[in-house]
Amino acid sequence: MQESFIQVYPKLLQTDVAVAGLWLAHGDEPLLQQWLVDALRPHWRAKNYAIKRIELVSVKTWQEVLSELSSQSLFDDASSLIVTGNHKPDKGVITELEGFAQDAQTGAHSHSLLWLTAKQDRRSQSSKWFTPFAKYGHVIDCNLYDERQRQQLLQVQAQEFGLKLSQDAWQLLMSHTEHHLLSAYQTLWRLSYLFAAQLAKGDATSASDNVALDINDLQSALVSDAQFSVFDLSDAMLAGNSTQVTKIMFQLKATDEPTTLVLWAISKDMRQIIGLMDGQDPQSLGIWRSKQGLYQQACRRQTQAQTARWPDLLYRCDQAIKGLIRQPAWELLLQAALELSGKRLFA
Repeated sequence: MQESFIQVYPKLLQTDVAVAGLWLAHGDEPLLQQWLVDALRPHWRAKNYAIKRIELVSVKTWQEVLSELSSQSLFDDASSLIVTGNHKPDKGVITELEGFAQDAQTGAHSHSLLWLTAKQDRRSQSSKWFTPFAKYGHVIDCNLYDERQRQQLLQVQAQEFGLKLSQDAWQLLMSHTEHHLLSAYQTLWRLSYLFAAQLAKGDATSASDNVALDINDLQSALVSDAQFSVFDLSDAMLAGNSTQVTKIMFQLKATDEPTTLVLWAISKDMRQIIGLMDGQDPQSLGIWRSKQGLYQQACRRQTQAQTARWPDLLYRCDQAIKGLIRQPAWELLLQAALELSGKRLFA
């Protein structure tokens, strides 16, 4: 079965789906592939799947994939394997994958394989390796071909955030973000925090209770959010630019950025750095390829002894935000952000 991302994604968000078998997501929009994984993950967890990632470093890696699918955990009902890379399976593996997909259809097993790969042209889609996915599994086209599809997809995301934009507001949003999908998504995310108080009064799961924003609402929000965001803070921390970190933190405080959002940004980067220093794969941690260099750079500035103190610092930040300790929350957040950038305030 072959479908576009915009056909599959809303269904994954709203309904239970059968996830066993073969899934192939191809395209040049990595954000769509990440959203697909995020949408499938709750279904995997609901069925008690063990979720693992394997990167194809060569054709031979497919043997590792097959071996992983045939193994059975004592603690999980089945396995869900996320495969990344563009190495195509050989003839023997194709036969194995076809059998795997047919067994999933008959209920012989519940394992799931999701392959994330680059965009496949029509010639590639007629190749033998493509057949098991198209004939017995799910093929999802993770590409956007026009502006209408981009806005349609972002409207789904706005619904998830509890927002409803007027047509004029949509035009302003796309113009402001230069029709860039990630930038538009990040702006919607920030809007959900700016209007959090209104969202809390309604039911975000109901479209009728979504916060309606017109062009004036959006203009005001963009002006208040025009200088820096937590995404800028993340880039500055990872780059080790302590001066810029301090500047951004003071601006976020001055514009009343939610302290919980700032803590989320700092703790996310700290957890990912700790994971990398423990030897985990960047992709398994959800780090995009475009930012892996920044994270590796940040790792080289730290030692295991330094990162071992981070959980306690994050805990104190959380306590300060909740008013459980007297130290100002912004003071502790600045300390944590500078520590991540490699600048320790206290010995």
